[in-house]
Amino acid sequence: MTNKQTVFIIDDDEGIRDGLEMLLESIGQESRSFASGHDFLVAYEANMTGCLILDIRMPKMSGLEVQRKLKKLNCLIPIIFITGHGDIPMAVEAMRLGAIDFIRKPFNEHHLLERINEALEINDKQHKQIINKHRDKYKHKIDLLSAREREVFDRVTDGSMNKVIAADFGISERTVEVHRSHVMEKLEVRTLAELVRIKIMSEQLD
Repeated sequence: MTNKQTVFIIDDDEGIRDGLEMLLESIGQESRSFASGHDFLVAYEANMTGCLILDIRMPKMSGLEVQRKLKKLNCLIPIIFITGHGDIPMAVEAMRLGAIDFIRKPFNEHHLLERINEALEINDKQHKQIINKHRDKYKHKIDLLSAREREVFDRVTDGSMNKVIAADFGISERTVEVHRSHVMEKLEVRTLAELVRIKIMSEQLD
């Protein structure tokens, strides 16, 4: 289990939330809890990684509704449902929608931690696959740059100013601007922030 990921807990029962937070804290695992699906969806960001422990039966918005909304957002965070004895049909539906497991209350802590660990590993693999896909795409685009364009790209993304690059290369600042324009056109970006992001993504390791 990796501490870089977060276990998100959604349950309207404060006692359940507190108990799960204490359990995860005891093993050094970061967690965040929410009293409702609405609260989590408000806080949700596409770059979140980890897993989700979700109560299937809650007022106003059920766990299934939360799952459906996250599916529409293309959320890859694995979901473990917590269910009561009468919620098995709903839990089966949740599995059809992509949940990795459902655990009946009262749950065994050791079993729950095992399932959380598996969920975090699944999400970690998914995240790495996405990074590798983007990295390969960006590397291909960078390979299209000329030697001089690549040099300008490296210097610009390292934070060097155009006039400094011009002086170091013995060319005019206007020429640097032209090379920079060609770089941005070939990499299909409009801002320096996007250039830096491509540089970072292209250097990500498997």
